[in-house]
Amino acid sequence: MQTVVVFLGPSLDLDEARTILDASYRPPAKRGDLTAAVESGAAVIGLIDGVFFQDAAVGHREILSALRRGVRVIGASSMGALRAAEMESFGMEGVGEISRRYSSGELVADDEVALVFDPYTSCALSEPLVNIRYALERAEDNGILDGGECRTLLSVAAGLYYPDRTYRRIAAEAAALVGDEAVSRFMAFIEKEKPDLKREDAIRALTYLRDTTGGR
Repeated sequence: MQTVVVFLGPSLDLDEARTILDASYRPPAKRGDLTAAVESGAAVIGLIDGVFFQDAAVGHREILSALRRGVRVIGASSMGALRAAEMESFGMEGVGEISRRYSSGELVADDEVALVFDPYTSCALSEPLVNIRYALERAEDNGILDGGECRTLLSVAAGLYYPDRTYRRIAAEAAALVGDEAVSRFMAFIEKEKPDLKREDAIRALTYLRDTTGGR
């Protein structure tokens, strides 16, 4: 089996990740971490989570260097999806819906996937805009909100600084615009369904890695 290194944080619980793929799991990647993984013998790197503003982010040059040395680099869900869209012409592989949306130009901003998380537990402390967008799409598809209400809620969310994006904050800000009843419907939907596109894509990435590396 190839040596697989996966950079994972708030996108998926580590214990659940290990039930999908047996790999060397490391915390969200910062600048230089991919180079260190290559130097330690990684043949395949799964980049899911990475730091954005807490430290220097994963650099394009280190991804390119890894690819040139014959290391497969797969990106998904968060920082990985963003970098995969930027580096796909050089051979980085994107997996999942978020990567597809970046590649197609549907998503362009880094802060779509940015969030604040506890560095010790990797527990998310804010909600990434891409998940909010996905939740609103699901809410409209299920008849919970109409298109206008969804657009208003998305506008409110996009207008918040990324550490302040929580469903409670969005609901409080949007209530005067769409009404308490619409906000209540949306919050009940969130509590019941817990839509999480980053988590779904992280699972897709680990499953893809398992199926293409001969791992468990």
